[in-house]
Amino acid sequence: MWIPLLVVLLALLFLYRWHRQSQILNNLADKYVLITGCDSGFGNLLAKQLDKRGLLVLAACLTKKGTENLRKETSSRLQTVILDVTDSQSVSSATKWVKDCVGSAGLWGLVNNAGFGFSIAPNEWQRKEDFLKVLQVNLLGTIDVTLNLLPLIRRSHGRIVNMSSALGRLSMVGGGYCISKYGVESFSDSLRRELRAFGVKVSVIEPGCFRTLMADDEGHIKNIERLWENVPAETKECYGEQYYQQYIHSLKCLFATASPRLHKVTDCMEHALTAVHPWTRYSAGWDCKLYYLPLSYLPTVLSDYMLHRSAPKPAKV
Repeated sequence: MWIPLLVVLLALLFLYRWHRQSQILNNLADKYVLITGCDSGFGNLLAKQLDKRGLLVLAACLTKKGTENLRKETSSRLQTVILDVTDSQSVSSATKWVKDCVGSAGLWGLVNNAGFGFSIAPNEWQRKEDFLKVLQVNLLGTIDVTLNLLPLIRRSHGRIVNMSSALGRLSMVGGGYCISKYGVESFSDSLRRELRAFGVKVSVIEPGCFRTLMADDEGHIKNIERLWENVPAETKECYGEQYYQQYIHSLKCLFATASPRLHKVTDCMEHALTAVHPWTRYSAGWDCKLYYLPLSYLPTVLSDYMLHRSAPKPAKV
């Protein structure tokens, strides 16, 4: 008797959640959304996606070529600006431009998408500068852009969407990438609690492994080769050539199996901007839902074992 009742209750719960999350805002055509990192990848696809939905997209690109290419593939509603999130002067200039664009309406949405993913290698192979380069884009750039635009977002009681990663919950590789994404998670949590009273909602996107539209697999490999070449002789001897080759091979396998369905990530971003009740966190991709996320909740001894068993072994241990 209890089992059928439990099934009915679960069905009603899922139905309620589906109905609640399917409610979309009205007047989307009046809402301005700024997206960083629109030259390629998720940002580029999201700009086109929101433009088709009728939103007023403000697309920030790092290069002039990026802005020109995006304009060719979108409507006249979409506007572009050059923005280097690591340069405070560039951020200030872009903020002034956004103010002029949105006027008294305020900025409805900010998508902090700009990111840098190189320097994914063992910590000991890297220098402070390698860590800093990633942190300046992924974390400090996100913070700088957000702080400058907060008054405009508060005015419209809008949304902030920050790009994190499954590796923002589970640190699987060395370098600044995981550190930066952990930082984005923490920054987003504090923002969400602080801005709740103003009606501003903050969401975090946590994708698994996806192949971006401008994937630079060779760039990743070359960067690791550069790091390995500069490693001190003693450290090279400790790790060994076989460890290095296995590490390169594991990354190539990861790139080869990455999902090409970028829309799974941009659909999450769109929902966070347009839903009446957005989620706090979006786990994009089955690898995130079924592997990375569950693994992050396991006791440390178990998650370490799962990750360590397939990792290359140093020559001297």
